[in-house]
Amino acid sequence: MAARPARPSPQRARTRKRSPLRPPAGKVAERNAARTGGGRSRGDAAEGDAEHPSQKLQKVLAQSGLGSRRTMEEWIREGKITVNGQVAGIGTRVKPEDLIRIGHKIVRWPMTQRVPRVLIYHKPEGEIVSHDDPEGRESVFDSLPALRGAKWLAVGRLDYNTSGLLIFTTSGELANRMMHPRFAVEREYAVRIVGELNGEQIARLTNGIKLSDGIAACLSVEDQGGEGTNHWYRIVLREGRNRVVRRLFEALGLTVSRLIRVRFGVVALPPRLKRGQVSALPAAEVKRLLAWLDETAPAPQATPRA
Repeated sequence: MAARPARPSPQRARTRKRSPLRPPAGKVAERNAARTGGGRSRGDAAEGDAEHPSQKLQKVLAQSGLGSRRTMEEWIREGKITVNGQVAGIGTRVKPEDLIRIGHKIVRWPMTQRVPRVLIYHKPEGEIVSHDDPEGRESVFDSLPALRGAKWLAVGRLDYNTSGLLIFTTSGELANRMMHPRFAVEREYAVRIVGELNGEQIARLTNGIKLSDGIAACLSVEDQGGEGTNHWYRIVLREGRNRVVRRLFEALGLTVSRLIRVRFGVVALPPRLKRGQVSALPAAEVKRLLAWLDETAPAPQATPRA
């Protein structure tokens, strides 16, 4: 078996004036009048005085870059985390003066004035979105800059044969807001298929197709033309189930020969960012992204009265 050629060292993209943030294709959700100012939900403030507000323990841990909020909740249930020497529970709230430990490691309270780091990566085909692979395949994490005291979290996944936009962040809260089905953040893909879609098939894609794990539907399907037997389409979805795009077209009896993610929420794949390149999102753009997530967050549901 011929040896695989040496992989070139990852390159950093040159600074570009054009922002990678783009407005989503769908209608932006309306703000809820009852939501408090500054984009914070009701459950994140409360308890504690104005100078030293308390926050949920799992949120603080996620903001510290230790992992997603769901992972932090699992650690809490397993009894791995203590607050002021006491084993913490899911309902535990903490303040900046509290001593939080994971085993013997002290967790520092996240700096609220410091925005999280966000990277944009143009994933090529032939890489996995995982730290460990029994087959020893190349990982997208091999191209990312090293971190101290935190780790890069992938916002969503792309399968081995899919290329395009991948977002990485040090904030578990940001990653959760982008990925969780409750927030329904749009994903846009360029899809090349063998053959063409007819009107009936486009209608099925937009109305919904029943898959093995439930119904999936596209917000929009746009014809982008093509040559020979290959044809390109742009589709937008509000979910990220495993191989959902390929499975949608397989349900129509069509083969996807190329799949590229070009947008995730308001973050678009920069046209000058070549495959295998990484670009850091400036702090001002990260703040815009966080503001957009606050604006489009679904309003908290009121507790029904007895």
